[in-house]
Amino acid sequence: MTYVVTEACVRCKYTDCVDVCPVECFHEGPDFLVINPDGCIDCGVCVTECPVGAIYADTDLPPAQQVFVEINARLSTQWPVIAEACEPLADAAEWAEVKDKRHYLDVLQEG
Repeated sequence: MTYVVTEACVRCKYTDCVDVCPVECFHEGPDFLVINPDGCIDCGVCVTECPVGAIYADTDLPPAQQVFVEINARLSTQWPVIAEACEPLADAAEWAEVKDKRHYLDVLQEG
């Protein structure tokens, strides 16, 4: 099992989860965070820290969020590790309640 950052993180990028991660498995992109499945130790402490409920165990992912297993695995090899919390995106509060944000994820347009 591993944990997966899902669509709720898109255009928010709160980093509360990063501060509690004991193994630095989060990676930061321009408008989203991902978890490296190979580095995740399945502790789950990040889940309750996410203010938008974007992190799930891979075994508990809603069907519409299954694609994020592959997205996290792929982007964690491309994006740098983030080891300390930072400010969320400037308009994160506006995006926090928006649903169906996957198409806004910049890397999906890149292929």
